[in-house]
Amino acid sequence: MSKYIFTLAFSLLLLACNPSRERETNVLTVTIEPQRYFLEQIVGDKFQINTLVPPGSSPETYEPSPSAMIKLGNSRAYFKVGFLGYENVWTGKLSENNPHLRIVDCSSGIERVYGGHGHHDHSHGDAHTDHDHSDAADPHVWSSAKNAIRFSQNMLDAVVELDAENADFYRVNFEKLTQKITETDSVLTRLLQDIPSRSFIVYHPALAYFARDYNLVQHSIEFEGKNPSPAQMKELVDLAKTENIKTVFVQQEFDIKNTEVIAKEIGARSHTINPLAYEWDEELIRIAQILADQEK
Repeated sequence: MSKYIFTLAFSLLLLACNPSRERETNVLTVTIEPQRYFLEQIVGDKFQINTLVPPGSSPETYEPSPSAMIKLGNSRAYFKVGFLGYENVWTGKLSENNPHLRIVDCSSGIERVYGGHGHHDHSHGDAHTDHDHSDAADPHVWSSAKNAIRFSQNMLDAVVELDAENADFYRVNFEKLTQKITETDSVLTRLLQDIPSRSFIVYHPALAYFARDYNLVQHSIEFEGKNPSPAQMKELVDLAKTENIKTVFVQQEFDIKNTEVIAKEIGARSHTINPLAYEWDEELIRIAQILADQEK
């Protein structure tokens, strides 16, 4: 987005934040679709959920449209993922200009994986955690079923504060959601227990927490947010042959060409995945089925 359009969007947001305007008190805003999934399970029909990043866009580079920013300014609360760079760029100003807007960090209390954006991101049980600040925190916390419970708990706590009158309704819904997340975790554990290779390649390293949970190793094609050089491609191909990698993932919003080149070179299959899907549980199970070679 050009500087002019971003400035316009922010000006409109400040206008929307004007306390004299009547605010849409039943609207809650989230950054991505998986958050909408969790929040809708908790709030039912008590609130309308607005998502900032539309399907098919990368939340790490997307800048919201003026209309999305106005809807955000009219919301009761904004639920940010927590570690996405652009969220942090403007949430400070957002809070300053609209003190009545509650900003909720959904990743609060989650043990972070660091270094998730380098080449050959060896994300598994021994990944960098909170005690190792060698790189930025990996923002893709929702790719973990174990994280999802804490992520949703943070949402529940905020919603109960916003609408204490319906606290019991939200808590009952949260218990059902927790049960569903736990069942999803059990399915993933069973699927990934005995698979041909515990390593996989993904274009953009969005599955570090998933890899950590199920003792897998994630290698990324992307190098520091950019397409890899021919030398880096060769290095990854050699590594894939050594580790007998037969699965290559690519997200729909990223470069498919390099992914197909690597898949062909190592005799692997390339699969398009969507870690930003609303059907959060179904997509994680599909990823596990692909790794277990049981995709329906």
